[in-house]
Parts: sequence; structure tokens; C-alpha cells
Amino acid sequence: QTHFIFHSLQAKMSRPVQARRLEGIDKNIWVEFVKLAATYSKVNLGQGFPDFPAPDFLREALMRALSGGNHMLHQYTRAFGHPPLVKVLAQFFEKLLGRDLDPMTNVMVTVGAYQALFCCFQALVDEGDEVIIIEPFFDCYEPMVKMAGGTPVFVPLRPNPPKDGKLMSSADWQLDPAELASKFSERTKAIVLNSPNNPLGKVFSRGELGLIAELCVKHDVLCISDEVYEWLVYDGKQHIRIASLQGMWERTVIIGSAGKTFSATGWKVGWVVGPDRLLQHLRTVHQNSVYHCATIAQEAVAQGFQRELMLYGKPESYFVQLPKELQQKRDWLVQSLDGVGMKPIIPEGTYFLVADISPFKSDVPDVPNSEEPYDSRFAKWMVKNKGLAAIPLSAFYSEAHKNNYTNFIRFCFAKEEATLKAASDILQKWKQEKTSS
Repeated sequence: QTHFIFHSLQAKMSRPVQARRLEGIDKNIWVEFVKLAATYSKVNLGQGFPDFPAPDFLREALMRALSGGNHMLHQYTRAFGHPPLVKVLAQFFEKLLGRDLDPMTNVMVTVGAYQALFCCFQALVDEGDEVIIIEPFFDCYEPMVKMAGGTPVFVPLRPNPPKDGKLMSSADWQLDPAELASKFSERTKAIVLNSPNNPLGKVFSRGELGLIAELCVKHDVLCISDEVYEWLVYDGKQHIRIASLQGMWERTVIIGSAGKTFSATGWKVGWVVGPDRLLQHLRTVHQNSVYHCATIAQEAVAQGFQRELMLYGKPESYFVQLPKELQQKRDWLVQSLDGVGMKPIIPEGTYFLVADISPFKSDVPDVPNSEEPYDSRFAKWMVKNKGLAAIPLSAFYSEAHKNNYTNFIRFCFAKEEATLKAASDILQKWKQEKTSS
């Protein structure tokens, strides 16, 4: 009898439990590096979150929502977005896109921009569809495309270093127009655009966006436009929304994030803006997965946007102040990295800058024939031995191209001055040790 039970248990357990769509996408750079940073780092410039407080007006809005008389804010609201939030988002984006929007059909609220992306791929990508991804890319695009049954097709931004010995800018990383055009075929369903781009901080120019738009229209391809860093643009550069270009509104889903917009990444409030013909399918995925986002967080974000709508373009607007503050932090980290010989690529936007680690490579031995890219080993060595956490650039490339750019790591500069100074001190000390040895 016992033998029979044991045998049937064994027989049951030998059957694969994992769904096929999860094959090959189980590794995640953040799980690994967040754990390393928590264990070893004295200074964490790895993950992209600010360690400075969210603005007072936003925190006050949350307190009001919590303690105010409206007890219904503790209950379900509308599944596709709290009415006050979708209404103010529609008003805001009408201004930005120069077109009328219906808050009920052109806007949907999601659990952060991450769920917005998931809804896009699940709703719009079929088995066998190709999705063009520009490298380097935010790492979840590839597994999300694969999970939907699609095939990612990669096209790289190629660096053109300036000749005059100046520091490189993220603008020096560009698409090759012929190479980009060659990736479009009758199998192409969508292209993912991320501007300002994480990890490089590149802000795509009107010319570059025009090139992408032209190809989308020509091949009848959708555009998933990840614009979570839309307000974080520096040096007087302008963030251009691809949906505002000719022929693009009808085929574009815009993704935004309250986390990046209001420096409150833990709130997990995101949104999609786009035509009803696309959003109706995203709503189907949303209602059958998450269904609903936290009411109270949506209420507070709605109040944040109402304030910003009143102050739009004025100096006291948070959307005007935040990029000024972050630009100073960026410049400080650029100088500090440049001073120790780690060559930074100056970002035009975002929380991030990528730096060339070549001068420090002598400290971290190479392992010949290793499967792991060099920058990944370097970043792990640096957090364990120097207490400084950063993310390897190869994490933002496909498996086939991971070993093409292994001399770079990504730093997050959306941090308190004290955090940035502590990072600078570690680098200075490291440089002195190198020179004295």
C-alpha cells in the first residue's frame, strides 16, 4: 500500500509544473543586484529610486485622503481609473498632445508603469508577432514580449564618440536609419520606444522620432511609448511625444508613471494614454489580472496633477523644479566620476548616467571564457569590496549582444547630496589606492 502511494506521488511530481511561456525568463537582474546591495552596499546608486522625500504637497494630499471625511476612498473605485485621476490626466495630456481626450476611453490607470507595459504586450502581441526593441533597453521589455508569445527583434543605438576629447553625451548614441528600417517586416507588430531612455538618459530628437514614425506608418506598426521620465529632461532639451507626430496618435500607447513624476516610486500608480481602439484591449487584460489600483494613492496623485495643472509652466511647478534639482545632481556626479577617471556619458534626461569603467579594470581580474559579462563581474566585485552599488550596462542588452558593451556601468543620481558625496568619497579613495600601489 505504502509503495503504491509513494509510486503515484513520484509519477505525479515528474510532470513539468512550469508554464512553457516562462521558459528562459526566470532570471532577473534586479532580484540579484537588490539583494547584493542590501547585503554589502554602504552607498546604493544601483536601483532607480530617489532617497529624497516626495514633495510636501503630495504627502499632504495623501494625508488628507486618509484622514478626510470621504470614507469611500478606502473602498473600490472605478476599475480602469479613479474618476478624478483619469479626468485630470486627460486635461493634462490634451495640453501636451494638442487634442481632445475622453477620460473614460483614452486613459487607463495601472499598478505602476510596469503593469501598463504588461497590459500592452498581453493585449497587442500575438504568437509569432515580432516586436522591435532598441538596445540598450529597460530589461523587462524582452521577457514581457516573450511571455506574450512574441519574438523580440533588437536594434542597437551605436555610440559615435566626439573627436575633440570631450565627454560623450547620450545624444552621441544613435540609430542607424538603414539598420532600423531593415528590422521592419510584415511580421512586425510593434516597436517599443523609451524616451528619455533608461539606462543611457538619451532623449530622442524630433528627427529620430520622425524616422521611427515614418516606418511605423509605412508598415502599419504600433508604438509602445514608455515615457516615464517625460519631465526629467536637462540642459533645456525638449521631450517630444511621438504620439503628436503625424499618423502616430492612432497607433501609439503612451505610458507614464506617478512614481517618476512625483518622486514616489513605491506608490505604484501608472497610466496609459491612447486611442480607444487600442486601450479597449488593454482594459480587457487589466480587468482579468489586476482589475483595480489603490484608490487612496490615485486620489492623492489626482490632487498632485490638479496642482501641477494650475502651475503649468510656472517656476514654482514641481515639473519645472525637479529637473533643475536633478540636473545639479547629475553635474555633480559627472564631475566626480570624471575626476577619478571613470568616464561618464552625460545623460540628457532620466535618473541615470552610464560611465566607462576601463581605467578601473585592472583591479577586477578577468575570467577567460566566462559566461558572465565583464561589467557584471565588475559591479559585483565593486559592491562587495568597495560598498558601492551600480548596475552593469550588459543587463540592458539581449543575450546575443550582452558581450558587446561590457565596459560600462549605470549609476542613479536621483539621490540626496550626502549619498552622492559618499559615493564620490569611495571612488576618490579607490583612485588614491590605485595610484599609490
